[in-house]
Amino acid sequence: MRLSAIATVISFAAVAFGTDTGNLTKPLTSRIILPANFKPPQTFKNINLVHTINLEKSYPKESINVVIENIAATAQDEYFIPFTSSQMETIGGLEVKDKKDLDSGLFEVNAVEFDHERQEKLAWLQPNFHANHLNSDTQFYQVRLPTPLAPKAQLTLSITYTYLSAFSPLPATIKQADTQFVVYEFSAYAASSYVTLKQKTDVKFGTTNIPEYTILPGKPESPQKQGTKFTYGSFGEVAAGAVEPVKVRFEFTKPIIHVSLLERDVEVSHWGGNIAFEERYTLHNRAANLSKQFSRVEWASQQYYNPPTTAIKELKFPLKVGSLTPYFTDVIGNVSTSRFRSNKREANLEIKPRYPIFGGWNYPFRVGWDADVKNFLRKISGGNGYILNIPFLEGPKQSEGIAYEHIELRVILPEGAE
Repeated sequence: MRLSAIATVISFAAVAFGTDTGNLTKPLTSRIILPANFKPPQTFKNINLVHTINLEKSYPKESINVVIENIAATAQDEYFIPFTSSQMETIGGLEVKDKKDLDSGLFEVNAVEFDHERQEKLAWLQPNFHANHLNSDTQFYQVRLPTPLAPKAQLTLSITYTYLSAFSPLPATIKQADTQFVVYEFSAYAASSYVTLKQKTDVKFGTTNIPEYTILPGKPESPQKQGTKFTYGSFGEVAAGAVEPVKVRFEFTKPIIHVSLLERDVEVSHWGGNIAFEERYTLHNRAANLSKQFSRVEWASQQYYNPPTTAIKELKFPLKVGSLTPYFTDVIGNVSTSRFRSNKREANLEIKPRYPIFGGWNYPFRVGWDADVKNFLRKISGGNGYILNIPFLEGPKQSEGIAYEHIELRVILPEGAE
C-alpha cells in the first residue's frame, strides 16, 4: 500500500544528546526582535552563583544555579542571559527552571534577534547618531519568568545548556594508538548581564590527566584541584559582562561523534497494523586525525586488550520494547556486524560499522525496524481521530555523547489521512 500523506516535517538544528536529554518545550529558533543598541536593564542582581562545567562527554555541558533579586521599583519578569555570537551558533540546548520547584516546568526562553537594518537607517539619517552596540559580539536569550518577581524578592534559577563543536584536539593529528588531548576555553566568571556579588566555577573532567590549565593572575591557588574537579573562585563582586579567560587541555581518548544530518522517517500503516522506523545518518568523527596511514594489523592486535581509542567501534540503539526486524545498511549494502537482543524488558540493537571510524573519517549509514502500531497509536474516545505518540529522537546512546547538527523528522500517515 502506498503511504503518501506526509503529516509533519520538523527540523531542529544544533542538538546535543548523551545518555540524558533536555526537555525543551519550544525550539531554540523562537526569537524576539530588539534594537541593535539594546542593553538589558539592570533590574536584577545575582546574589550567589555557582557555575558548573562538565567535560566528561564529547560536548561541554554547563549549568548555572543563581539566586537573583529584583532591585527595581516594580515587578520584573524578563531575565537576560548573554552569549557571544559564536556561542549562540553552537548552543545545543538551553533550559531554565525554578531550582527550588523543579516540578513547575520549564520557563519560556527566546533568542534575541537585533534589528540592525533599522539601526543602520537611523545612523544614516542622523549623522550624530552612534549605535554603540551595532557591532557588538554580545547576544542574548530572554528568560520569561512565569510570575513577575516583586521588588526585593528573590528566586533561584537553574540554567543548563550545552555547546557543540567546542573541543579542539591538540595535537590535531596523532598516531593510531596515541592518547588524545583536547582543548576547551571558557571564562572563570559566569557570563551574566547583571552584577554578581559572589560566585565560583567548578570544572568536572573525566580524567586526572590535565597537563595544561590556566592559573588566574595573582591567584596561584586558583584553581583548587581535587581529583577530577577544578574550582575557580570563589570571587567577590563582579561587574556585568566581566570575563576571565581560562583554557584547559585534558585527556579525552574517546571519539567525538558528530551527526551532520539525521533523517528520521516514521510510516504508519493501519492495514498492516505496523509502524516502520528508518533513520539515515551522515556521521563524522571530529577526533584528532591519524598522522599515519591506518594499520589494520595494529588495530587487530590492540583488540586483545581493548585499550581506549578515539575510533568509533560500535553504536548501541536502545529501542522501544516490542521492536522487530531491524536492519543495518551502508552505501555498499547490508552490514552483517550487528546484534539484536529483544525480550519483554528491552530491545537493544548493537551495530559495528564496516570499519573503525577514526578522527576525520565519515560513515553514512541507515538503520530501520518495525513495531506494532498499537504500541504508539490510540483512538480518541467518542470520535474518529487518533493520537500518535512517538519519540522525537531515539538513535544510539553512547557514553561519550553524540552531537546532532540537523535533524529532520517525517511522520508519514496512511493515504487519505488528514
